[in-house]
Amino acid sequence: MKFSKFFVTMTIVLFCVTGGTVSAKEKGLPEITEDGLVLVPDSKLAIVYAEPGATLAQYEQIQLLDAYVAFKKNWARDQRSRSVSPLRVTTNDMEKIKNTLAEEFNAVFRTTLEEGGYEIVDNAGENVLLVRPAIINLDVNAPDTPQAGRSMTYAKSAGEMTLYLEIYDSVTGDLIAKAMDRRVDNGNNAGFYTWTNSVSNRSASRRILKGWSTILLDALNEAKEQ
Repeated sequence: MKFSKFFVTMTIVLFCVTGGTVSAKEKGLPEITEDGLVLVPDSKLAIVYAEPGATLAQYEQIQLLDAYVAFKKNWARDQRSRSVSPLRVTTNDMEKIKNTLAEEFNAVFRTTLEEGGYEIVDNAGENVLLVRPAIINLDVNAPDTPQAGRSMTYAKSAGEMTLYLEIYDSVTGDLIAKAMDRRVDNGNNAGFYTWTNSVSNRSASRRILKGWSTILLDALNEAKEQ
């Protein structure tokens, strides 16, 4: 998957934005993108652009594409350098993690949308919304790999990841909206270190994915109510 110049720019801006309420100008975000999408203020995601006048009200079915997943730059190298006993994360380990997260993404979004009354379909059609997702800058703090053996790894957070989402009309191919949002796992609210493994990592990812899928469902429902 190739990403546009817009995507690269928004990724940089997203990681430079500090907490608190700031205007689009203060964030350094353009009001209008090169493809004519307009910045949406006060959205539930960090950055949202939408086609002026476009609505999601007519869409009853969702064509959900497989999620593209990419690790944070130099993630494997950082894993080796910050661990007392290097985990020796292999390429196969990374592919397994990416494939697992992509499957989790599909499962969580499918369940949320179907329970919300939207049918998930495989093909384009009238009133079908095409959703093209990507998870980027994936940073798993303590991956549970075969190389870890019986060792126990502790961390305050399972890690973080960023959602990049594009929404199209499935028939015309018109880009309706694009969004980006960074989430850090806050499952351990007590602030102390806990044992991390594949089960806890998956639970953390599902919490984040559930939040994102609910935001999409709410946007679809709110469009119909309006």
